[in-house]
Amino acid sequence: MANVFSLKGRALKLNTAADLEAHIQPLRDNPDIEEIHLEGNTIGVEASAALAKILETKHNLRYANLADIFTGRLLAEIPQALDSLLTALLKCERLHTINLNDNAFGLNTVEPLRPFLSQHVPLQHLYLNNNGLGPAAGTLVAESLAQLAEKKEQARKAGKDVPHLETVVCGRNRLETGSMAAWVKAYTANRHVKTVKMVQNGIRQEGIAMLLQHGLSACQELRVLDLQDNTFTSFASKTLATILPRWPALIDLGVGDCLLGARGGRHLGEALAQGNNTKIEVLRLQYNEIDSTGVKAICDAALSSKAMPRLRRVEFNGNKFSEEDPNIEKVREMLAGRKESAGEEYPEVNEDDEEAWGLDELDELDDEDEDDEEEDGGEDAQEEDELDGKEEKVLKEADETESEPVSQKKDPDVDELADALGKTELK
Repeated sequence: MANVFSLKGRALKLNTAADLEAHIQPLRDNPDIEEIHLEGNTIGVEASAALAKILETKHNLRYANLADIFTGRLLAEIPQALDSLLTALLKCERLHTINLNDNAFGLNTVEPLRPFLSQHVPLQHLYLNNNGLGPAAGTLVAESLAQLAEKKEQARKAGKDVPHLETVVCGRNRLETGSMAAWVKAYTANRHVKTVKMVQNGIRQEGIAMLLQHGLSACQELRVLDLQDNTFTSFASKTLATILPRWPALIDLGVGDCLLGARGGRHLGEALAQGNNTKIEVLRLQYNEIDSTGVKAICDAALSSKAMPRLRRVEFNGNKFSEEDPNIEKVREMLAGRKESAGEEYPEVNEDDEEAWGLDELDELDDEDEDDEEEDGGEDAQEEDELDGKEEKVLKEADETESEPVSQKKDPDVDELADALGKTELK
């Protein structure tokens, strides 16, 4: 811990250079600092400028946590303070991870991000969660990442050893469908990305389909994809099913609360059953209007030793089937047996973590009467009409949600991931 400097969570109000001076000497005195934690304090313009002069000298710095450092600051203060800090960090040639979660970067304050995101060639892991970007600022961020890929390629041609961008966490930012064309370009340019988390962004089915088909489909090394709490419907669910075979390294798929619907559940199950995603360990599918036929398709894939032999966790709560569904019971037993017999084959997974294994708690299922199965074309059409009606209702609710302010609640899962990757050495 000697090379870690931390003021984490001390709720300091650092307005001036003098305010900073009382806390900063250990950072100034250590030329080998590799990790800094400033999260949970509030840093003003003058203090940021003073801090920047110190940061730019830390040539061994690898990880910078600047989450939640502008609480209570005026709109005019944030761009100046942010610009000072990021300009300094551009000079840190080993800095591979930056966490900027829980800072208010709307269109008026996003500009200082662009030089750093487009030029910091060592960047591997980016965390921009809960920043209130909106589609316009989100587009600027995506464009900067596409430019970063060009800078990385230029550096490689000049003989430099440059890492790929591997992690992009940009959730709870109301990116919406309007920014997806830019994100498509960002991911096609950075096609070696391994972790993508873009949860709760108000992205509609057309935008999700565009992102999957034209952007993320190029990322064949993808290991973690989390698009929870956006809107798929059967339209984007079919696109997901088509693209899944292009991600043979996929371990964790998060599409919960995305309105996959009954047909989407079937599409997903049939795609997984093809055996192109044998490394999948986690499926997050809760609150998706998936019925018993969709559950059967997914469970059939889960029970296939050839399709998903490493599956250890499935989240199904909030869908439309009975907890006593025989397919669910078979999967429950299979997952329990796998943990018992092969738990040691997952060295990075805590065997005592109940949320890492088995089925989630199925306490909010909507057990519909399954007597009226799809027996003829008339009933099939009626079912599709009912599903379309439900999708329209959810889409209307999504429109209303998009007009609400972005929550300032922090995401502990994202923070934990950022901290874990921050300890990863540059390779």
